[in-house]
Amino acid sequence: MKISLSVIKADIGGYVGHSSSHPEVLDKAEKCIAAAKKAGLLIDYHVTRCGDDLQLIMTHQHGEEDEKIHKLAWDTFVDCTKIAKKLKLHGAGQDMLADAFSGNVKGMGPGVAEMEFEEREAETIIIFMADKTASGAWNLPLYKIFADPFNTIGLVIAGNMHGGFSFEVHDVKEHKKIVFNAPEEIYDMLVFIGAPGRFAVKAVYHRESGEIAAVSSTQRLSLMAGRYVGKDDPVCIVRSQGHFPAVGEVLEPFASPNIVEGWMRGSHHGPLMPVAVRESNPSRFDGPPRVIAAGFQLSGGKLVGPQDMFDDPAFNNARQQANDIADMLRRLGPFEPHRLPLEEMEYTTMPEVMKKLEGRFKSI
Repeated sequence: MKISLSVIKADIGGYVGHSSSHPEVLDKAEKCIAAAKKAGLLIDYHVTRCGDDLQLIMTHQHGEEDEKIHKLAWDTFVDCTKIAKKLKLHGAGQDMLADAFSGNVKGMGPGVAEMEFEEREAETIIIFMADKTASGAWNLPLYKIFADPFNTIGLVIAGNMHGGFSFEVHDVKEHKKIVFNAPEEIYDMLVFIGAPGRFAVKAVYHRESGEIAAVSSTQRLSLMAGRYVGKDDPVCIVRSQGHFPAVGEVLEPFASPNIVEGWMRGSHHGPLMPVAVRESNPSRFDGPPRVIAAGFQLSGGKLVGPQDMFDDPAFNNARQQANDIADMLRRLGPFEPHRLPLEEMEYTTMPEVMKKLEGRFKSI
C-alpha cells in the first residue's frame, strides 16, 4: 500500500510569549483536521505542538505537494490564527507570510516535510519536531544516523545497510541541490553540511533499494520574508527498522546535545535539548532550543501512536549537558560565538545600526 506522510507546521501564536501553544488553538486544529478525515481526504492524522509551533501530522494517498493537503494545512493555520488573535497570543500568524493560498504552502511560511513510500510489513516512523532553531539543525543528527558507524552499528554489521545511504543536500541560499553517496563521499559532504546555516540535508535514501529513508523541512523564514520573523523550527521524518537504522540508532544522536542556531530572537547559538512533549516549553532566554520525537507504527496508513520517545530518563544526562552548555554560552551575552556571526545577523537590526553609523567609519 502506497502511503503519503505529510508533516506541516507553523507558528501561529505563542502562549505565553514564545514558550508554548494555547489549548484552544490545538483544539481548533484538531477539529479542522478531524473534519478532513471524516470527509475522506485523510487516512489518519495527529495534531501536536513543539513549544509555540502547531504540528499537523497527516497520512493520505495523494502524493507529495498535493494542493488539497496543503490547502487543508493552510486553512487550518488561518483558522487557528483567528483564535490566536482573539486571545492576543504573541506573534499571532507570524509564519503566515502570504495573504492567500496559492496551490502550495512552500515559500508561504509554514515548514513542510513529506514522503511517499510503499508501507512495509512493519513500518516504524520517528517524527522529530524542533522549536527555537533553524532548518540545518538536522544535519548532524542525520549524518550520525545514516553515515556514522560509531552511532549506527547497523552500517557495519547489518548486511541490508552495509551499502550505505545517499544524502540530498540543499543550498538554501542559492536554491541548488547535490547528492552525496556515503561512505565514499563523506569527507566532501561534510565540507558543506558542516555549515548548516546555508546547507541543509533535505532527504536521505537507501542506496541499494533507492527507498526514501528520511526527509526534513528546509524552509528558511528569513530568506522568504527578507526580514527576521521567527526561526524556522524545522521538522524531520525518519523511517526506522528493517533496512533502515533501528529506533535506538535513530535517537542516539540526541544523547549528546547538538549546538544549533536560534534561541533568543533567532540570533544565538544554543544546545538542542531532547525533551518530552510536555516539556517543550522553551522559557529560559526563550530557550534553550527543544526537540521532541513522536514514534508511530503505520498500519494501512493509520498512525498507531504516538509514543513520546524522549520521555525517557535515559536522556536525563543529555538534558543536564544542555543546561550546562546553556550556562556557559549565556555568560558570553552579546559576544560571539553565543551570538550568531554578523553575516547571519543581516535580518535583524544590524543593517539599521550599520546604516546609522555609516558616515562615522573612516579609512585607516
